[in-house]
Amino acid sequence: MTTDSLLEPYLQESISWDADRAAQARRIARTAWWVAGASVLCILGLAGALMLLMPLKQVEPFVIRVDNTTGIVDVVPVYSGTSKMDESVTRYFLTHYVSVCERFNFATAESDYEECGAFHSAERNQAWYALWSRTNPESPLNVYKNGTTVRAQVQSVSFFERGNTLHDLAQVRYLKAERQGTAAERASYWIATVQYAYGSPSKDAKVRRWNPLGFKIIEFKSEPEILAHPESAQSANAALGTSP
Repeated sequence: MTTDSLLEPYLQESISWDADRAAQARRIARTAWWVAGASVLCILGLAGALMLLMPLKQVEPFVIRVDNTTGIVDVVPVYSGTSKMDESVTRYFLTHYVSVCERFNFATAESDYEECGAFHSAERNQAWYALWSRTNPESPLNVYKNGTTVRAQVQSVSFFERGNTLHDLAQVRYLKAERQGTAAERASYWIATVQYAYGSPSKDAKVRRWNPLGFKIIEFKSEPEILAHPESAQSANAALGTSP
């Protein structure tokens, strides 16, 4: 028997073993690709499911009420913006809005700007932004940059009924008192015509903290009030503790 004939079985076995290893590597690679593909499909499916479920996940505050006499516990329904509000509630919101949004103090200007925005419709917010823009010469940030402070004091709120029986108009008479440094306050008198409405309260917790009932200022137009009698101005200044 020659040497070549003795080596032939060994060589054939070696070739077969190497082919098995190559085939096994291909099978492992193919399996890995299948597993990776299945994992990607699962991740995409989970992501799609989460996107579909996200609108269903929301936090709604609620109030639990306990009757002091009977001890019965119930949940107060969440206000949805469809109930008719009492006139006293609207009067409070109008008074609060004018008192905050017509005043100016540099220390609280940013907070007042955001709080007033919580009561605005989208159109009113655009006008509010334009008014407060630094590029606007009439912006309170430019007009009162010398340190002047302004406070607003509401004197009366009157409601009006339109010809179509809508109750969405009010007139607010208020006083604005400006003070620069330690100087005496300078009073001026204004009348604001306000169109308002109630809508769904905001889902934003910060906005809801300021405006829990969805009260909206649709239009706000303020004009100086001309006092007919000088004694009216004197009595108003006396209320402020200033002289005319």
